[in-house]
Amino acid sequence: MIYSQENKTMVTEFFFIGFQVSHALRILLFCLFLVFFFLTLCGNLLIITLVSSSKILHTPMYFFISQLSISDILLTTDIVPNMLHVLLKNGAAITFIGCMTQFYFFCTSEAFECLLLTVMSYDRYVAICNPLRYSTIMTSRHCVILIFSCWLFGFSVMLIYTITTANLDYCGPNIIDHVFCDLVPLLDLACSDTFLVDLEVYLLSLPIVFIPTTIIVVSYTYIVQTVLRIPSSTGRQKAFSTCSSHLIVVSIFYWTIFSVYVVPAKRKTITISKILSLLYTVFTPLVNPIIYSLRNKDIKKAVQEILHKRVIW
Repeated sequence: MIYSQENKTMVTEFFFIGFQVSHALRILLFCLFLVFFFLTLCGNLLIITLVSSSKILHTPMYFFISQLSISDILLTTDIVPNMLHVLLKNGAAITFIGCMTQFYFFCTSEAFECLLLTVMSYDRYVAICNPLRYSTIMTSRHCVILIFSCWLFGFSVMLIYTITTANLDYCGPNIIDHVFCDLVPLLDLACSDTFLVDLEVYLLSLPIVFIPTTIIVVSYTYIVQTVLRIPSSTGRQKAFSTCSSHLIVVSIFYWTIFSVYVVPAKRKTITISKILSLLYTVFTPLVNPIIYSLRNKDIKKAVQEILHKRVIW
């Protein structure tokens, strides 16, 4: 919907085109994403439940994993329900406020995950490179402060970023050829100068992308050097196994982000951009709990303990 105020046409809602495919394929995609949504919620809620209830998982590493699950739940519940509605209706409208709210929580969860993955790499660095000081460095208080700082930074900075984006003039058209409110489609619809938003993107990329990436690379450089100095192959394998899940999650997350926001738009079709966006909004929150649970003896043991208690009860 578009209305005129003081001789200026303003957008009050946006219309998502979604995937313009056959009815049968849309129903198939709807069912597929609905199953993904259900499995994502169940998998991440299971991780949170296990970490909070099992004493063997009361360690910094699993505390950080539970926070990752919270972030994944926030992301998927922010994006997927409305996307399912768009698929079912073959296109659907969203209010301006609704779009900006979705954009805000999307940006917050992505920023938090960038920072969290950095904290997790630091945790692995301390555990492997300074094992004797691990318990004194990664105390419960220190872990809570780190997580609180990540959430605070994500919610506060992204609020400023969202307000700046919302204050742009959207005078029409109001059609978004996408499945959710993302930065690039919104800027394409803006009628006013987007210099301030572009400047914020570049400034925020330093604390959210470049510095965290540098810390992760440096941490794992030291980790690899330390592991290679371990004399026994069993010790090296055990050390690498504690980092493998985190490395896989980091690789998937940054690869999808890089594909969507760094690769020039001219090299991607609109359909490819939509598919890549779905990778980190639908696929990544689904596979994260699977990756951390796969071949993880502590989590398997925690599941067995809970099942055993249920059976006895």
